[in-house]
Amino acid sequence: MTRIKRGYIARNRRTKIRLFTSTFRGTHSRLTRTITQQKIKALVSAHRDRDRKKRDFRRLWISRINAVIRENKGKVYYSYSRLVYNLYKRQLLLNRKILAQIAILNRSCLYTISNEILK
Repeated sequence: MTRIKRGYIARNRRTKIRLFTSTFRGTHSRLTRTITQQKIKALVSAHRDRDRKKRDFRRLWISRINAVIRENKGKVYYSYSRLVYNLYKRQLLLNRKILAQIAILNRSCLYTISNEILK
């Protein structure tokens, strides 16, 4: 019997996976079995961290707003939670990203917003 060579489909699949993991170190970019494992692991981590990034940025924005609001030496003790509560009560829809940018770039504007809400 003559020798049957495998087709090109499996080789193409392996080279496609190998291209994905070509920048990985060691056997993670050389051996086919570990290449497939590392590709799955990388895709799972990327999917998980896309959601985590949103969470982390929201926490960062909240801490920035809170730090700037607490620095305000107004008449009353003021915090982030009271600011957001009063914003919703007045139906001013400013998201946390915009509030954080205002807090960093223009503190006096944030102070005026918080003072106008209290009135």
